[in-house]
Amino acid sequence: MNLARRIAFVPADRLTGWVDRFSAAHGGLSATEDTDDGVLLAMRDGATALLTPPWPADGRPGRGTGLIERLAALAAQERQLGLMLVRRGGFAVGVAVGGKLVAHKVGSASARSRGGDAGAVVAERAAQEAARIFGTANFEYLATGGDKLLVESTLAAPALRRYAGLPRLAPLAVADPKMDVLTRAAADFCSIRITITDAVA
Repeated sequence: MNLARRIAFVPADRLTGWVDRFSAAHGGLSATEDTDDGVLLAMRDGATALLTPPWPADGRPGRGTGLIERLAALAAQERQLGLMLVRRGGFAVGVAVGGKLVAHKVGSASARSRGGDAGAVVAERAAQEAARIFGTANFEYLATGGDKLLVESTLAAPALRRYAGLPRLAPLAVADPKMDVLTRAAADFCSIRITITDAVA
């Protein structure tokens, strides 16, 4: 038996419906387990779904009688995030609350900088804009995506040192940051990350 794995992001208010549909499509729910990484659902046909909350409880656990209900309640909490997406082609930074952007800036590498120093130019511009946007916000987590080395280079800027030590959410793989990519990332970072493993005969 082979395994096929994929990732889905589901907002808190849609989680119960998603679980019901997933269970129905895979012959029903066989077992539910609370793990260190999230809630693991095992289906009768061998498929599994690991439901990971967007952030840790941090003393504010979700309320409810069941694992799914508590997970959805945790993800529904409106926590403020600082977003930073950086790739050689451009950057996008912002502040999000409840999956919605409340401040943002998107920029691209100039034609002149698309050579060997494009990454350095993008990181410098991203740091400047992030310092400007983050400076008026008070967020709990840093959410990053794109090129890991460029993200770290951006955060190494003196103006961002106070943010480099913030707790981070699991990073996202993103295309060159544009406005639609940043908007989607803001929603995904505040959603339940579901790792689906389908059993393939």
